[in-house]
Amino acid sequence: MCGIAGEIRFDNRFADVRAVADMTEAQSRRGPDGEGLFSLGSRCFGHRRLSIMDLSQRAHQPFIDNMLGMGIVFNGAIYNHHELREELKSAGYQFISTGDTEVIIKAWHAWGPKALDRFYGMFAFALWERESGITYLARDRLGIKPLYYTTNADRMRFASALPALLKSGGVDTALDMQALHYYMTFHAVVPAPHTIVRGVRKLPPGTLMTVHPDGDCNIREWWRLEFHRNEDDERRSFDDWKSDVLDALRLSVKRRLVADVPVGVLLSGGLDSSLITGLLAEAGTTNLRTYSIGFEAVDSEVGDEFHYSDLIASHYGTVHEKLHIPADDLLRALPDAINAMAEPMVSHDCVAFYLLSQAVSRHSRVVQSGQGADEVFGGYHWYPPLTDVNDSAAGVDAYRRVFFDRSHDELLALLNPDIRLEDVSGQFVAAHFDRPGADSVIDRAMRLDTTVMLVDDPVKRVDNMTMAFGLEARVPFLDHELVELAARIPAQHKIANGGKYVLKEAARSVIPAEVIDRPKGYFPVPALKYLRGDFLQFVRDTLDSQAARNRGLFRRDVVDSMLQSPDSHITPLRGSKVWQIALLEAWLQSQGL
Repeated sequence: MCGIAGEIRFDNRFADVRAVADMTEAQSRRGPDGEGLFSLGSRCFGHRRLSIMDLSQRAHQPFIDNMLGMGIVFNGAIYNHHELREELKSAGYQFISTGDTEVIIKAWHAWGPKALDRFYGMFAFALWERESGITYLARDRLGIKPLYYTTNADRMRFASALPALLKSGGVDTALDMQALHYYMTFHAVVPAPHTIVRGVRKLPPGTLMTVHPDGDCNIREWWRLEFHRNEDDERRSFDDWKSDVLDALRLSVKRRLVADVPVGVLLSGGLDSSLITGLLAEAGTTNLRTYSIGFEAVDSEVGDEFHYSDLIASHYGTVHEKLHIPADDLLRALPDAINAMAEPMVSHDCVAFYLLSQAVSRHSRVVQSGQGADEVFGGYHWYPPLTDVNDSAAGVDAYRRVFFDRSHDELLALLNPDIRLEDVSGQFVAAHFDRPGADSVIDRAMRLDTTVMLVDDPVKRVDNMTMAFGLEARVPFLDHELVELAARIPAQHKIANGGKYVLKEAARSVIPAEVIDRPKGYFPVPALKYLRGDFLQFVRDTLDSQAARNRGLFRRDVVDSMLQSPDSHITPLRGSKVWQIALLEAWLQSQGL
């Protein structure tokens, strides 16, 4: 897990080594173990390293293979690199390192872009060919690893984090108004290629960009999630699916143990992280470290789920650490957590993961985490109502009612009247629902959540906050084979009995029933939902600042009214609309925008 950066010139000028060095340094927290730069004429690449596989200098990046005439900067982990290495050795390739980075180069030389289909893991990389001058930018199937870029007629720059690109200069920093609509409406999800900054794009998940020396760039989708079922799938029993799910998850968890350092677990106490813990224990993992976090309650809303995480830790005898965060500590951490965001992320979980990652990084360098199970296995409350909807347009309306933070009209009433926007969020969901590959409305909703919402909310949140402390987070529920299996399972097996039914039933042979049958939980941070005292003052100071007033995004009378009664402005998903606009402004200020 690392940070990558680079510049590719199209105008026959030398690449700007200083700009790449600045981008690389801006990502130092993603890779505290090493730094490297490689420049050759019109191309320059930078890397910050977090040592997880092959801890020696042999795996240092940028990794250059002079014999093959190729080089790479890589962020992520290829879990099947040992198997690929043996296959490539049998084909005559020789290796100087034992990590996964060199395997990517050899695999690309052997199989070209088809090598992507062979990689099991999470990755974003830039790979270049010396002779052709072509550079390839690739991102994993489910966008677990980020890749941002900015381009003009003269050059392209890329990095693992948007703020790193800003450090290089020369970026159009005006707000992308389409992205603003997504952020304010589509539950703060800004789908690729957009970002909140007009001059910065992000490579969509499962895509490959080919960059030619003359500046010609093309992007193609190399993986797509399909929700089709064949005749054998239709005949399968629930018990068959349950068995397949458990087998696939066992393999996924085992794959994510591949490392030259111990692997721990972020244990919330919910089904997903508890099941991961149970499967790691079942696999014989010794001295397994688990970590939980909790916050102060607000009114009647509790701020921790320690009862359940304690139960799992005790059941499996893990080395368990609980972190309880006082309100004052949470408030003090807010500016740093916001600054660590590659993009504005409204979820309260961001701050929780930031503080948890800080504590975990003192003991572990790699953890497994339970993100993705709700999307992949139908755990959200908005799925069951969609089962009775057959018309696509009606499905879009139903999805919007339960997921969107506000209507298009409400957004227009909040924005400065000079800002004119179409309902781009609604149009995006409608277009996604109309794509082939999913026949029912509920399958279309789960496809959208798995390939878009999940990528640009929970997954991005975990990557940003863990990497702020050089901590690698692995997500077993996003193993692509498990995700493809889940897409074939009939929706009724997933959404029954409160959601994730097939997963819950598969889990009964592994973890205690008390955790499986508990009410659905989440990562609670009540202080950012019910704004009181110093937290409300933080929001007021942010929205009343001169920078916010000069920006003029929102109508002052509407903002003032919201600040008078913040508890009255809660989204359908129980988030604070006041916190949403304050977080956006705080992030823009943190980046000097």
